[in-house]
Amino acid sequence: MKSVLVIAYYFPPSGGPGVQRVLKHIQYLREFGWNPIVLTVSNGDFPARDESLLEKIPSDIIVERTHIYEPYDLYRLLMGHKKGVAIDVNVIKKDNQKRTFKEQFAEFIRATFFIPDARIGWLPTAIPKAMELIKKHNVSAIYNSSPPYTTSLIARALKRKTGLQWVVGFRDPWTGFISSPKRWFLPAWIDKRMEYSVFKEADAVECAWKGIIMDIRYKFPSLPVEKFFHVPNGYDSADYLLPEQIDQSLYNPDKFIMTYTGSMYGRRNPAALFLALELLVEKGLIKKESVLLRFIGRFGNEIHDMFQSSSLKDSIEIIGYIPHEKSISYVQVSNVLLLIVDESKESEEIVPGKVYEYIGSMKPVLAIAPEQGAIADLIKETQAGGIAHQSNIEGIASIIFEMYSAFKKGLPLANPNKEIIQCYERRESTKKLAELLDGKY
Repeated sequence: MKSVLVIAYYFPPSGGPGVQRVLKHIQYLREFGWNPIVLTVSNGDFPARDESLLEKIPSDIIVERTHIYEPYDLYRLLMGHKKGVAIDVNVIKKDNQKRTFKEQFAEFIRATFFIPDARIGWLPTAIPKAMELIKKHNVSAIYNSSPPYTTSLIARALKRKTGLQWVVGFRDPWTGFISSPKRWFLPAWIDKRMEYSVFKEADAVECAWKGIIMDIRYKFPSLPVEKFFHVPNGYDSADYLLPEQIDQSLYNPDKFIMTYTGSMYGRRNPAALFLALELLVEKGLIKKESVLLRFIGRFGNEIHDMFQSSSLKDSIEIIGYIPHEKSISYVQVSNVLLLIVDESKESEEIVPGKVYEYIGSMKPVLAIAPEQGAIADLIKETQAGGIAHQSNIEGIASIIFEMYSAFKKGLPLANPNKEIIQCYERRESTKKLAELLDGKY
């Protein structure tokens, strides 16, 4: 069996959706002839931690952890935050949201000196340790997962030193993305040159959603299209619990349970959902006390303000960040799963990883997202639920009422296409990655 060096910053005990893609690759690569050797950080400053994910790493997998020089304690000191407080939830603000002087200064520092990102302090320890692992374990290929984009620079350095097959993975676009800092011309030029060199020098580019490929092709039309591959996220049927394994206290058969999992901040918010529900209540089509809205994850201060100021606040349950397995339990006891996509120019092509876990649960999905685009195509293909744009309050309300009426009558709320959904098993994504590592294009 050949060995592949996997370079990932977000790896257990880090939590969050970005971890799942790499973790599932690790679990299934051996089935397709590749033995993964993982290089990650020993002291990562993760916005979310999930210690339970450590148990999901196969016990005989080699995992090497090296020190990273993180800048976030300095950032917290500057912003007046306590040590250990997650700092990414409020980073992305709407265009009309004002930033304080401290926030503007911190953004300038980030945009000017941390290129390509604030994880650049991992380079000094990661590259020598990676070379050591390559020699010790006779590594045949390199795979890295970005963001952070620093992992791509580490892999690029290894490619230049060894000439090994290199597959670079992207879960989000690089420059010009919704979460990218607005750099002035010199750091912006440096960042884009780094981006171009990675795409040029990698043997294959693995992208979690098609919009990433579209973004790359738009920015760098001279690059050969043949080296870019869509390897979608997915779900793992092994993650779902049997009914008898689920905590019975999570059930509430008298309530129409709508559940959101993940983070929300700035452009990603529940305003349209609340307006639609308030419209249904006002028309007497739904009673507030019959609905339970569960929000699981990390939320910005402005989102907490929305929760508190909503007329639905007595129907809202804020659970906060919980381990992945527990989150899946909440998904399984829900009547409807909520997918809320950022209000941004990229929204038509963004496909959050959690949508596949939603679909894999066979629970109905209400997607508040562009009615044309990648998510819309996925929802229609799998017949997983309904979709309406953030501005289409009547449309959102109509979908909710249709599902609520079916719930009251004891009828199916949706009829998902199980045969198509099974194509999005995580094992299938890992199989595609293995083929790229084999050079089978």
